[in-house]
Amino acid sequence: MGITFDLAQLILDNEVAGLIKRAVGGIEVNDETLSLDTIKEVGPFKDYLAHETTYKNMRLTTSPKLMDRKMRPRWEKAGSKDAYERACDEVKHILETYQPPQLSDEVLKNVRAIIEGAEAELGVK
Repeated sequence: MGITFDLAQLILDNEVAGLIKRAVGGIEVNDETLSLDTIKEVGPFKDYLAHETTYKNMRLTTSPKLMDRKMRPRWEKAGSKDAYERACDEVKHILETYQPPQLSDEVLKNVRAIIEGAEAELGVK
């Protein structure tokens, strides 16, 4: 069972874990997140959904990268890729573009000292 591993599934699992983490963390409630200024601006019985603040705050709640929320016609026009296909694309992107962070000279020096100590202990040149 440990012989195979699906990187795309890992990417999907990461997104789901992030959504769960966000849900468990709760929703912050304050004057800004309640958009009290917008409520005062728009007034009662008006359209809050079309207001830019609603759109901005909606994106704060969740922003899944792989789960597409488009209506079906827009999704089909965009290529009809499901979440797994988008995860495969993300894996390819990561593998092609990832640059690991560079270790500092101090860390490299410490690693070199550990290796040299182990080599000396084992009698390896």
